[in-house]
Amino acid sequence: MNKAQLVEAIADKVGGRQQAADAVDAVLDAVVRAVVGGDRVSVTGFGSFEKVDRPARYARNPQTGERVRVKKTSVPRFRAGQGFKDLVSGSKKLPKNDVAVKKAPKGSLSGGASATVKKAAAKKATTARKATGAAKKTTAAATTRKATAAKKTTSAAAKKTTATAKKATAKKTSATAKKTSAAAKKTTAKKAAAKKAPAKKAAAKKAPAKKSAARTTTTAKKATARR
Repeated sequence: MNKAQLVEAIADKVGGRQQAADAVDAVLDAVVRAVVGGDRVSVTGFGSFEKVDRPARYARNPQTGERVRVKKTSVPRFRAGQGFKDLVSGSKKLPKNDVAVKKAPKGSLSGGASATVKKAAAKKATTARKATGAAKKTTAAATTRKATAAKKTTSAAAKKTTATAKKATAKKTSATAKKTSAAAKKTTAKKAAAKKAPAKKAAAKKAPAKKSAARTTTTAKKATARR
């Protein structure tokens, strides 16, 4: 018996399928919430539901036989009551006019539990699609941001390299120009010095002529004095 069959089985006693589905959902929700909260739900003659803590342990993988570490966890546990056990074992008979198990015909549960199940499945599918779409958008946005950042970094590096190259070229050009200017100045100075040197030599050459004139004058004076 599944949930839909359970709803169909008690629908006649609670006034319809919708009321039965709501009743089953309410009972199960109350039991689950109590057990999750750590409470023990006990139904006399039926059984009890409780939360059990399992310590960390080692287990074996049934497929590979490998020893696996299992973390500490909590699990729900159901313990059947004595009345339930006696009915299942056959030591007691079921009372008459009890809820009989009925098979739900195909398509008969268009409303109630089946509709609730379908709606829940549809909501889960929609939520999963939205989550997948959001994850894709986030991934695409992250990829675009990374690409943009990479482009900016590459552009900045290229600009820095170009600026460095320009500065180095400018420095080399300036140094070469300075060297050329200095060499030109030295060459000009040497040429000027070379041009001035012959003039001095010419002056030096003229000097003996004056001396000769002086000597001639002195000789003439001496000759006159002798006479």
